Amino acid sequence: MFERVEQKYLNGVAIDFVDSTRRALVARWDDHDEWLNGRLDCGIDPYSKFTESHILPQTAAGTRDGRVFAGVNFASQEYLNLASHPAVHEAATRAMALYGVHSAGSAALAGNTRLSRELEERLAAFLGYRDCTVFPTGWGAGYGVIKTLITPKDHIIIDVLAHARLPEGTRNATPNVHAFPHLSNEGVARRLGRIRREHPAAGILVVTETVFSMDGDTPDIAALSALCREYEAVLLVDVAHDLGAIGPTGRGALEKQGMVGKPDLLMGSFSKTFASNGGFVACNNPSLKLALRYNCGPLTFTNALPPVQCAIVLKCLDIIDSDEGAERRERLMNNILYMRAAMEGADFKLLGRPSPIIPAILGDNALSRLMTRYALEAGGIVNLVEYPAVSRNTCRWRLQVMALHEQRHIDRFVEIAIAARAKAQSHVAEIQAAEIAAEETRHAVAL
Repeated sequence: MFERVEQKYLNGVAIDFVDSTRRALVARWDDHDEWLNGRLDCGIDPYSKFTESHILPQTAAGTRDGRVFAGVNFASQEYLNLASHPAVHEAATRAMALYGVHSAGSAALAGNTRLSRELEERLAAFLGYRDCTVFPTGWGAGYGVIKTLITPKDHIIIDVLAHARLPEGTRNATPNVHAFPHLSNEGVARRLGRIRREHPAAGILVVTETVFSMDGDTPDIAALSALCREYEAVLLVDVAHDLGAIGPTGRGALEKQGMVGKPDLLMGSFSKTFASNGGFVACNNPSLKLALRYNCGPLTFTNALPPVQCAIVLKCLDIIDSDEGAERRERLMNNILYMRAAMEGADFKLLGRPSPIIPAILGDNALSRLMTRYALEAGGIVNLVEYPAVSRNTCRWRLQVMALHEQRHIDRFVEIAIAARAKAQSHVAEIQAAEIAAEETRHAVAL
């Protein structure tokens, strides 16, 4: 017999519990707080986890109320495991000794260091661009470049599934935002044609990603680039999830499509493969650097990336661009292919192409929350993505694979996943049976 879990914790979503009609602004979130804490008490709130050890395939972690557990870790975006690399630690220690731990100013003033200048030069060369500008956060890079370049009269065409920093930047830059169906170059072409006919003098920005973080798939970037040239639009590509981790030389999906250095604008984050916070924007027009440095809020009015993090990214870039990096990418891809085969062999529906992100569809909110609870209890550390972050009844685990995972880690997780699914299905069936019995009782009493 399973313990009862109230329906509002199984089926509600966060926005249902925000009362925007209340005059007291913070108190609007009281019901939201109660709902999330109620979920936590029932063991079905898997968010705000913390770790107690290095981010490795086997990790100690805990929930936000302090309950600690350990297990196989598929919840961390540490694709090449460079955060635990001795050479990266040595580079960080050396940078602290030479520069301290703080930039102590924005890049527009005196927050740059010799390391940040070197990082911009090295990244530009690695990415195949004339120039690169480093940001203190990846979010700021994506949001900031859009806000800096786009005026309210301009138009933005953006993939409907683009990462939150990108649509947030578009909404705050112009009312002329045109979302296109996911990966539909035909949809882009229709919108480009209409905008050019109706607004021939407008600037147009087309926004996409190389690997989409919730679906693990990739657009035809060469075809998108050709469309942008045809209609005199600018193409912005976000390479956060594959740069460094995919491709023979680590240049990601762009490398596989023969498009290194070719999109008009490239932005990315260091937080997946480069063991650091921070991000960048790369371009072949050097005038963008000072445009961003002096006119972009997330760069102009934020302290620059600290020297320690610059040193970490530089050392990670050394490793990525070496034989060791190629070996780690090969191990990572072997793990990705093995895990996809194992999960599909266990009748899990997976999305996307082989990448460090493996989206596994679970179903509705109730089933997915219970599955995640039972997986975590059994030592399967995993992240749940649920509605409204994804569409209804397509809640999923976003499994994130590392180079240092071994087949035994993957096999263990698949065992946990199978058992969690069976247990959750039984739990849901029992809840449904209890609801039917209660309804029959109410009906009998009414008669």
